Amino acid sequence: MGKHTAHLVWDWNGTLLDDIHTVIEATNASFAEIGLGPITLERYRELYCVPVPLFYERLMGRLPTDDEWAVMDAVFHKHYWQRADACVLTAGAAELLAERQEAGRTQSLLSLAPHEHLIPIVRRHGIEARFVRVDGRIGASHTGKTEHMVRHLAALEGVPPERIVVVGDAVDDAVAAAHVGAKAVLYTGGSHSRASLEAAGVPVVDSLAEAVTVAEELA
Repeated sequence: MGKHTAHLVWDWNGTLLDDIHTVIEATNASFAEIGLGPITLERYRELYCVPVPLFYERLMGRLPTDDEWAVMDAVFHKHYWQRADACVLTAGAAELLAERQEAGRTQSLLSLAPHEHLIPIVRRHGIEARFVRVDGRIGASHTGKTEHMVRHLAALEGVPPERIVVVGDAVDDAVAAAHVGAKAVLYTGGSHSRASLEAAGVPVVDSLAEAVTVAEELA
């Protein structure tokens, strides 16, 4: 493998997995249970942020209490995981992953989805072998990706941060990348509007193929 090719750290939800409409369905089902009104995709993309309690603050005008957050998080995940098996990979994702692997380029997967849920669903989509490492969230769900990125990179032995490009659909992906000295490319097919992604100050793209091309240029 060439020393100057990018190592891609892929995000899962909203990036490799085309699940934003499922997320909206699950969000509205959970909102109905906790007494919030429904939200449109456009409004969701305007307001969504990580850590997720800040998203609820934007909706409610205040941060949820710890007890409220525990209920909100549990109810959302109940509805999401009831629907997750119906989600498909983003168009072209499987082919891109295969092409990079076959060309001798490395990639890994880091997600805020719970690790115990992430591994089975990645396997069901038949792409686990495309990655040198797959990490889901371990521990509390009210944090962002930064601490997980530190853990993930520590396990990627011999990959310097300057060769790493994070490909995700959230501003938090760019924040986590910057924290470890890596670069980022953000994809518009997931949880954020283009305008909110552009505020992160990193390249913003409309397809995963474009993300890969830009990532190689960055590295």
